[in-house]
Amino acid sequence: MNQTMLLIIVLAPLLGSIIAGLFGKQVGRVWSHRAAIAGVSIAFIVSLWVFKLVVVDGETYNQQVYQWLQAGSLSLEIGFLIDSLTAMMMVVVTFVSLMVHVYTIGYMHDDDGYARFFSYISLFTFSMLMLVMANNFMQLFFGWEAVGLVSYLLIGFWYKKPTAIYANLKAFLVNRVGDFGFLLGVAAVLMYAGSLDYVQVFAQAPDIAEQSMIIIAGQEWSVMSVICILLFIGAMGKSAQVPLHVWLPDSMEGPTPISALIHAATMVTAGIFMVTRMSPLFEFSETALSFVLVIGAITALFMGFLGLIQNDIKRVIAYSTLAQLGYMTVALGASAYAAGVFHLMTHAFFKALLFLAAGSVIMALHHEQDIRKMGGLKKYLPITYWTSLIGSLALIGFPGMSGFFSKDSIIEAVHASTIAGSSFAYFAVLSGVFITALYSFRLFFLVFHGQERFEIHDDHKPHETPAVVTVPLILLAIPSVVAGLLVGNMVFGDFFDGAIFVLAEHDVLAHHAENYHGLMAFVLHGLMAPPFWLAVLGVTTAYIFYMKRPDIPEKIQQRFMWLYKVLDNKYGFDDFNDKVFAGGSRRVGRLFWRLGDQILIDGVLVNGSAKTVGMIARVVRHIQSGYLYHYAFAMILGVWLLLTLFVA
Repeated sequence: MNQTMLLIIVLAPLLGSIIAGLFGKQVGRVWSHRAAIAGVSIAFIVSLWVFKLVVVDGETYNQQVYQWLQAGSLSLEIGFLIDSLTAMMMVVVTFVSLMVHVYTIGYMHDDDGYARFFSYISLFTFSMLMLVMANNFMQLFFGWEAVGLVSYLLIGFWYKKPTAIYANLKAFLVNRVGDFGFLLGVAAVLMYAGSLDYVQVFAQAPDIAEQSMIIIAGQEWSVMSVICILLFIGAMGKSAQVPLHVWLPDSMEGPTPISALIHAATMVTAGIFMVTRMSPLFEFSETALSFVLVIGAITALFMGFLGLIQNDIKRVIAYSTLAQLGYMTVALGASAYAAGVFHLMTHAFFKALLFLAAGSVIMALHHEQDIRKMGGLKKYLPITYWTSLIGSLALIGFPGMSGFFSKDSIIEAVHASTIAGSSFAYFAVLSGVFITALYSFRLFFLVFHGQERFEIHDDHKPHETPAVVTVPLILLAIPSVVAGLLVGNMVFGDFFDGAIFVLAEHDVLAHHAENYHGLMAFVLHGLMAPPFWLAVLGVTTAYIFYMKRPDIPEKIQQRFMWLYKVLDNKYGFDDFNDKVFAGGSRRVGRLFWRLGDQILIDGVLVNGSAKTVGMIARVVRHIQSGYLYHYAFAMILGVWLLLTLFVA
């Protein structure tokens, strides 16, 4: 493995982005997408080779590319750390990104910003690769902020659409809250470790864990707990954990390809990857692990409930993303990092598949997104139907599908955990299985089965989308089925040895591995475990409610209207943010405007000085009467005053 190879992986998408973005008009639409796709294809192919070198040949790489800044003893560098965790992330990011690039040719075919969109998604890929390949906190932060910036551009891609502009501003501001915590965490690492290099910082973790700091007078805080919680606040923003989750559902205002890219393999998984990479720090703070565990459990459970009442096809999938990110976060809190990133990988495939399948449906129905206006699409969109079924089965953890292996591993790991909050987390992830199955197959049945409720435009019935759309669906469906076969090596084996650090007392996966006796035994055990029967119950309930007795959901809604309003209002998070933070900021702004601008600047400085001059002028003008005796009297009075002062 050499540096040139790694630079090609990073710079190829960047070059494609530059060609499409800066020279799109000169090279035309076709060569814009060719340049972008070529860049990501090269990155994917070379990533596969790097994956082979790491996994098969056992090579690793950790070297500086160049020194960016030297300040005393502090050296800020650009460098690459390539181990099994990085290699896996590189393959997932580049593969899903490549599928999205190809899919975009069909989806964005008639859009005016065609070349600009390809430039953005290639730049997004470059940013994510810089993040996952970093060997130091400075480069990690660069990639962290770059994916945030490009997501802002992508969510607001249709900049003439007010809801899209609102959504990208919301995403930008919410992520700044998380990023502020992340930056404080990085600053604390530098303060106590004296370095930003991963290896040097991780080597000092036991010493840092023994130190304390005083934030509030009279109270000592563990330095490691503070660092880890601050870093995780950054992950809460990027990976949309409660309460910093509010931006992700609204990001559906962007084009469907970016929904797949942001929600499947790139931005939202950055926080999960970061916490996994920081496992040598988090393992020395049970407080931080417990915090991560509880936040993930709350997200997994309560965001799943919101998916039950959504009628926008993309928003249903968006809330499922929130719930699945909660599962991954729960795994991190239980120290089951390998299970968390394994679910990250499987989720990337089937969630990208579901988003792109949703886009296929939207295209076939002339950009209709309301699932209540769909139905009976199975016979019109056969490829989309079967790939959606595969994605849905993987999402609910159907035995044999990739999601089954990763999700069950997380549930079993949490069940074995003794970290504070693990009991609640186990209840949350177990309940989430039923909820996930219910809203997933509610969507599936309403879209593809039942009576046709869609409008026919110009006597043209829906038809299957072109090959540039369906081929990526098929290619994503394959790993959605087979990726779970890697569970033995990735979760219970030594795949992540050297990349992930777990203390012996936290190693729940080691306990779980003692009962692992191969894939078939895992599947057979799963058929008898609660998650399988909860998933079956969820699918059965969805079938009865939305295929046989559609009147039942309406009656439930009427009976529990108060609960429906709570869910429809998204627990009031948006209203609270609008009234307290956004509204409060506006009120503070108006206060400063009135006090500072109107009263102080306009009233005192500008108008006040003018009024003072006017008052003086009104007094002085009486002296200028035009009568000679008035002037003589004034002269005599002046001489008298001068003499008085002189004598005095």
